[in-house]
Amino acid sequence: MFIKDLSCISPQYTYDETFFESEPKVHTGNRYTALEPEYGALIPAGLLRRMGKAVRMGVGAGLPLINKNPGLDGIILGTANGGLEDCLKFLNQIVDYKEGTLTPTNFVQSTPNAVAGNLALMSKNTGYNNTHVNKGLAFEGALLDALLRLEERKAKTLLLGSIEEISDYNYNIDMLAGSFKKEESNSETLLNSGTPGTVCGEGAVMFVVEAERSADYVAEIVDVEQISHADQDKLKEKLSRFLERNQLNYSDIDTLILGFSGDNRNDHWYTWFQEGLFAKSTVYTYKNLTGDYPTASAFATWMAAQLLSGKKLPSQTLYTKKSDRSAEKVLVYNHYKGIQHGFILLSK
Repeated sequence: MFIKDLSCISPQYTYDETFFESEPKVHTGNRYTALEPEYGALIPAGLLRRMGKAVRMGVGAGLPLINKNPGLDGIILGTANGGLEDCLKFLNQIVDYKEGTLTPTNFVQSTPNAVAGNLALMSKNTGYNNTHVNKGLAFEGALLDALLRLEERKAKTLLLGSIEEISDYNYNIDMLAGSFKKEESNSETLLNSGTPGTVCGEGAVMFVVEAERSADYVAEIVDVEQISHADQDKLKEKLSRFLERNQLNYSDIDTLILGFSGDNRNDHWYTWFQEGLFAKSTVYTYKNLTGDYPTASAFATWMAAQLLSGKKLPSQTLYTKKSDRSAEKVLVYNHYKGIQHGFILLSK
């Protein structure tokens, strides 16, 4: 599966080339909110006013790609909390208005598939339309869906992506559960904090993927794998089979993108992965710039594709440099709360 085009809205200036040309934005506190572009030229004002944040970001990242690449055969997205904020607003309206007449906007946008639905309606795309909502493996599920559609020749080109928003409701629950840091931190010191908890992020990442390689392709997504509730032995066994399936050895992986989040309860997975299995690979990180959220691996995939296309990533993303050679085989490894683990393999 080949990436033909891509777009990203995140807590960094990734919507244009600024991310690669200037210093990353420094965030403080426990919420790294997305830096949204101007939507005025893309979305009619009347429609924009009624859009929730998840839908707004998803349309803002996805619609330009659809317009640039007409004739897509479908839209496949992954999200864990997309639409949750509108869902809670709608439920609160039921209470406030005593089950009387309610505004339809929050109801329409309250489901996770609202983003894919809006993209299809605005672009008049009547093809395959699916949204995966399986927490920390939602993007990996969407990726697998896209791979299967293309391999089975049921599609030639697809829009693939993920959307995540910071919902106050979900944030407060995760905060009470100890998911986020209680002390003041910033993106420059996050990974070395050595304390429990991480920070919350959000964003939308979109790819146009195709079955056949075109002349201007960006990178290849070779394979994806996932596992839940695994110990280190099971994770290593799964990884070994994953590499063997793609006719690779551990030494063939020259670059890793790992989801270090500054949480001293879970970062040991990445330390073990790096030092125990890929000691000679260069390592990049990203959650110090974007925060942590269930589909953060989509941002890592975007970053891997940019690296493979020849872009130079900001120095703040470089964790360990082992070689001066350019990236050829990049492995993205991310876990969600130490429970759901996913591998994504990309090639130049």
